[in-house]
Amino acid sequence: MCRERNLNMVPAGDWPDSGLANQRVRLLWVSLLLLVFLSGCATTPAAAERRIFDFYSDSFAYPNELLWVYEYDAQGHWTTRLREPKPTYPQHCFVVARSAQQFLRHVRFAPELPLADDETYRRLIRKVVATSPRKTLSEKEKIVIPGYANLRQFSQFQETSLKEESGGAWRSYFQRGHWRMVFPFSRHHQELIARELLRRVHEGETDVLHVVRFPQLTINHAVLVYDAAESESGITFSMYDPNRPEGPTMLNYDRTTRTFNLPANLYFKGGRVDVYAVYRGFCY
Repeated sequence: MCRERNLNMVPAGDWPDSGLANQRVRLLWVSLLLLVFLSGCATTPAAAERRIFDFYSDSFAYPNELLWVYEYDAQGHWTTRLREPKPTYPQHCFVVARSAQQFLRHVRFAPELPLADDETYRRLIRKVVATSPRKTLSEKEKIVIPGYANLRQFSQFQETSLKEESGGAWRSYFQRGHWRMVFPFSRHHQELIARELLRRVHEGETDVLHVVRFPQLTINHAVLVYDAAESESGITFSMYDPNRPEGPTMLNYDRTTRTFNLPANLYFKGGRVDVYAVYRGFCY
């Protein structure tokens, strides 16, 4: 599980009171700035040819490794201890989830082309991760990866290059949307998130979610949501969890309580979580 640090927000100063006319001018400028800011926050990837996410083709073959072992002790308490031997690729959950989205949106795999050398693949990987995860390239603009059918196969044979070129763990700590988790998550906000996620997966989109229980530190993680199934009581979202490349995992939303719940797994004992989408716009 990633344990990213928070980015502190600096409060803005108050406007000085210098007369009604000046107040009106200031209010006009504030309104214009808010309009630009909120418009930036609402930005979504441009419409382009979308490729539907397939878990066994579009996820990485290797995991974001866990730095800790999570388990119940003899008294039934949920405890942690450092993993031995020390993992070589921990705390890259945001990197892995973001990269999966970038490969989905920006890459065309070409198995019919000859295999390239290591330096060529490293250059192509750097080019992919330098593109914005907030956009989708058109088919003619996509980066061509020769010799492999999909990301799963590519990551089986080019694991070292992908790990070294996709970005360090610091990219998980300093993802620009981390500011949001320090503010409360209302049930209304989580309801809106659930509706938006459902709408987007029905349109063939994917979203990287920041999953938190702030100010608790029981979970602080990134996943990629790509499908959903509705029922009368709620929604079950299918997701790619960078910690678990062996198969899809689920995130449940309860309509009655307007709450997301993550089932128990190797790093979380299960229960309520709060979520929001990142790599979506100016704010995140």
